[in-house]
Amino acid sequence: MRVGIPKEIRPGERRVAATPDTVKTLIELGFTVHIESGAGLEANFFDAAYQEAGATIAQVAEIWGESDLVLKVEPPSNEEAGSIKEGGHLISFIWPGENEGLLDTLKGRGVTCIAMENVPRITRAQKMDARSSMDNIRGYRAVVEAANEFGSFFTGQITAAGRVAPATVLIVGAGVAGLAALGAARGLGAVVRAFDVRAAVKDQVESLGGQFLEVTIDESGDGGGGYAKTMSADYHKAQMDLFFEQAKDVDIVITTALIPGRDAPLLWESRAVEAMKPGSVIVDIAAAKGGNCELTKPGEVYTHTNGVKIVGYEDLPSRMSTISSQLYGTNLCHLLSDMTAKGAEAYKIDLEDEVVRGAILLQDGTELPPPPKPEPTPKAEQAKESASKAAKVESPAPAKSKGHGHGGHGASDGTKQTAFSPITSIIGFLLIGIWAWLNFAYEPAPGFEAPTKFLQHLTVFALAVFVGWQVVWSVTAALHTPLMSVTNAISGIIIVGGLLQVNQQAGLVAVVLGIIAAFFATINIAGGFLVTKRMLRMFRK
Repeated sequence: MRVGIPKEIRPGERRVAATPDTVKTLIELGFTVHIESGAGLEANFFDAAYQEAGATIAQVAEIWGESDLVLKVEPPSNEEAGSIKEGGHLISFIWPGENEGLLDTLKGRGVTCIAMENVPRITRAQKMDARSSMDNIRGYRAVVEAANEFGSFFTGQITAAGRVAPATVLIVGAGVAGLAALGAARGLGAVVRAFDVRAAVKDQVESLGGQFLEVTIDESGDGGGGYAKTMSADYHKAQMDLFFEQAKDVDIVITTALIPGRDAPLLWESRAVEAMKPGSVIVDIAAAKGGNCELTKPGEVYTHTNGVKIVGYEDLPSRMSTISSQLYGTNLCHLLSDMTAKGAEAYKIDLEDEVVRGAILLQDGTELPPPPKPEPTPKAEQAKESASKAAKVESPAPAKSKGHGHGGHGASDGTKQTAFSPITSIIGFLLIGIWAWLNFAYEPAPGFEAPTKFLQHLTVFALAVFVGWQVVWSVTAALHTPLMSVTNAISGIIIVGGLLQVNQQAGLVAVVLGIIAAFFATINIAGGFLVTKRMLRMFRK
């Protein structure tokens, strides 16, 4: 299957959909990769590097007209869409609401189109989430741009000439971009405050060293998918009053708030700009969607009459084109890897896959309806209440799983119903019968005490398996990774028991079983430490 990588033609766009590293991955998956000459120059990737990775350098007409699958960053122009191969496939950011006529052109060519902005924000799809990758870069780059425009230090300084106070940074919106900005600003030594309508992000803000600001009105702003929803008029007024008071004190403001399918909400009014100190900086990450600041001028740096600078760049990820291209290309590779589990020849559009179903817009030129919204993960108290209610229901009819649920909640009902199926019950009663026979009816030979000890061990083992299964089954899916690290202690006990069996007095069978137990427990311990190390690495700078 031939993959084509064209050069991005949008003015100022420096990114490219594949790097030499990701080209190698695509080739390992079984694809033949063709890339337009000069496609990666703006991101510091030269044609020679692509050729060394195994790609073929081609002209733009070949890329669009002969590729089975085209990978892009920005949405194609109508001219590009009109030249795509009949019945071809396209994976890119699309934003159909902002590109009138693009879908109609793609429909006319019978194209199958996957929009990267529609990849659902679920656990399994994190490695394919290009929006989060780009938002992470936006947040980091916003701090870099703010530092460039700000006329002082971020961190506090004590010098021979006197003391310099640290900069105070306010981040409006604590999503992926906001948290990335928070981490970068804290890393530079600034005092950071953050605000978000979603109270759930408070712990994340504080864990990164920020101060979380709140309004007195109790109203949830969680709109699902990591985004906020539109708030009430009373909440908005209280929010504006809070920002106006903060404006008098902060040096740098970074706004990141977005609502899917709408223009960016107005959060930083002109009165807040005028209340800021001369030399203060506002970086409006949402400038491309109209901006969160009332005075933002998209695409430029505007200095207000009071000396406040408002940065309205729309291309923050493109200003870090090398890493942006690498991360985006990796997201594409992960997506294609899932779609081609058995190699490129097995590439297909599987509408039963919730990632593909969530991202696909067109299939063979036919526009598909929006996918059903995933059921939200229940809170702990709600989950317990639901479980207690479900326990009162007698003999529920088995329910088929809908789709490929993740996190352990979506399919919990069906799974628990099968846990006590007739076969499981028969096996359970059979084991209980064997145990009862060994304990009460079986008579060992005189002087032979092994069955007694065996029954003691068997009883403890059976109880441990049953209790352990019940405990682990009830653990929230989000805690499975830390739970794996805890099993190291259990595996250590198994190793000790296995080593005790390896002695000269034990029989051959006991020695072999002891060695096997110690071997597999060692594997489990090594894996547990590896998982724990990766988990802890996420919290290190």
